[in-house]
Amino acid sequence: VQLQASGGGLVQANDSLRLSCAVSGRTLSRFTLGWFRQAPGKEREFVAALSWTGGDAYYSDSVNGRFTSSRDNPRNTGYLQMNRLKPEDTAVYYCAVDRMVYRFSPSNKRPNEYEDWGQGTQVTVSS
Repeated sequence: VQLQASGGGLVQANDSLRLSCAVSGRTLSRFTLGWFRQAPGKEREFVAALSWTGGDAYYSDSVNGRFTSSRDNPRNTGYLQMNRLKPEDTAVYYCAVDRMVYRFSPSNKRPNEYEDWGQGTQVTVSS
């Protein structure tokens, strides 16, 4: 299984970015897709989780209302649209596929519930 995250970059505060996560080796339509981030010196933190149907999502309080997760199951690709970016959003962003099929629960906010991870893409927001 491979996950390829892309779309990161250097932007200014209040700009937008869209991250992509291309998945191969696993049928994404059966799994919740998670997004996490890790800033230097900090633990990996939950950002968003999108159910296998795309109809339900969790977001962290810090991004709720600014970030939107979506997916294109035929393309086996997930997306994270990030609007009104803030300097505190600066981190390496990771996508991950749930280790269980057809599950969408608060457990999906925990990184240890994900089996496969992408390599991460850097997002840097300047003030």
